[in-house]
Amino acid sequence: MDIEILSVEDDENIAYVIATALELEGYRVARAASGREALAVTTAPRRPDLIILDVMLPDVGGFEVCQRLREAGVTTPVLFLTAVDSVSDKVRGLTLGADDYVTKPFSVEELAARVRSLLRRTGQAPRAAPRRVGDLKIDEDAHLVTRAGVAVDLSPTEFGLLAYLVRNAGRVLTRWQILDSVWGYSFEGDASIVETYVSQLRRKVDTSPPTRIRTVRGVGYVLERGSP
Repeated sequence: MDIEILSVEDDENIAYVIATALELEGYRVARAASGREALAVTTAPRRPDLIILDVMLPDVGGFEVCQRLREAGVTTPVLFLTAVDSVSDKVRGLTLGADDYVTKPFSVEELAARVRSLLRRTGQAPRAAPRRVGDLKIDEDAHLVTRAGVAVDLSPTEFGLLAYLVRNAGRVLTRWQILDSVWGYSFEGDASIVETYVSQLRRKVDTSPPTRIRTVRGVGYVLERGSP
């Protein structure tokens, strides 16, 4: 995949989370920590394929950056990622030419899904093929899950959890990795929520052998590839 994403974020920790999550998805990630730096990168001859833009920046704000880009004829997709979550601010961002709007705190699963969707809408990425682990099939674009050909009804969080497990099939994931990826980097609730949702997922997905979701005591969980 030769797609470059520009992450414009002045918080070093959040910038690291964004870059790590998107690099794991196969994208190249460039980073900017200010509006001026973002404008310099996005108006250069080699422009990024998508911009993730914070609103609250230390110099030129994200709304102004987006406005300047659109006035200059730059059509690169823009996804606002910000703690500013009022309806009026969302409307303002979209009116200025943004293509999507995600509020903080966010889950990296949601962010990656929004990025994939934007890239497909702009013709820069093909539709993702459904993923299969034995007789378990998940289509993230259509938001569908089947087991042995039978549809499985999942809540949005259950779907995000299963998608993360399937994407990392065969790999042991710690509870904290799951929390960061599915619930968001700033989740401050009880970590036992992971056990609760894994249990719910098992009741819906692992209703017949071979079971796929295995607990690794003292570590976390793994979705086993196993046999069909």
